[in-house]
Amino acid sequence: MFWFTQGLCFLPAFLVIWSSTTFIMSYLIALFRHDVDIILPYISDTIATPPESCIFGLMTFISACAGIATIYARYKYVEKLSEETRVVNAHLNKAALVIGMLSCLGMCIVATFQETIVTYAHDAGALLFFVCGITYTILQCFISYQAYPYGSSMNVIRARVIIATIATLGFFPTAICASYVNQTKLHRDPSDKDYPYQIASAVCEWTVAFSFICFFLTYIDDFKLFTLRVETECED
Repeated sequence: MFWFTQGLCFLPAFLVIWSSTTFIMSYLIALFRHDVDIILPYISDTIATPPESCIFGLMTFISACAGIATIYARYKYVEKLSEETRVVNAHLNKAALVIGMLSCLGMCIVATFQETIVTYAHDAGALLFFVCGITYTILQCFISYQAYPYGSSMNVIRARVIIATIATLGFFPTAICASYVNQTKLHRDPSDKDYPYQIASAVCEWTVAFSFICFFLTYIDDFKLFTLRVETECED
């Protein structure tokens, strides 16, 4: 039996592979069309113009659906784990579910509203995606510690803490440095005063985005252990 056929582990695996491909493909297309500079553009810069914006929008919608399915499956797994053991606070588990869903909503907003056309909506979506995404990883770290030893191994928990820490630490320079950058420019001159801030902010932005995506890799072993079923009940 192949590993990806065990339980629901194909969900986080697909989410990570598809989401990573979405970001990388958009960057490569924008680079090939000379829509962005080769050195560390913002993620938003790589999706500011068609056709990359159209491709990113479609692929991001699929990523958001996969994210919602993965987050919900994680919620149901923790809920089942706690039915008898009562090791995880039910309110904490529900809070993580809602916040995770909001991060997926933010992802869709980012893909729908380009930064050069509807800047405020795009920035609001990015903020929702990053803040809720980071908060979700932090809550899942707490949940993992509460569920131990019934849930993940300690090595997996430590990996989650490391990834969540990297994402959290990367968010603050992303936001602070971005406030000094003229984000309406897709091509930047190294002589610009805001160029160092743009480089620092872009590096941190890519780090935070991929940290959030890679966090779901830690779900693979857990998702091998369970499946979800849909039951249909007909009323007389």
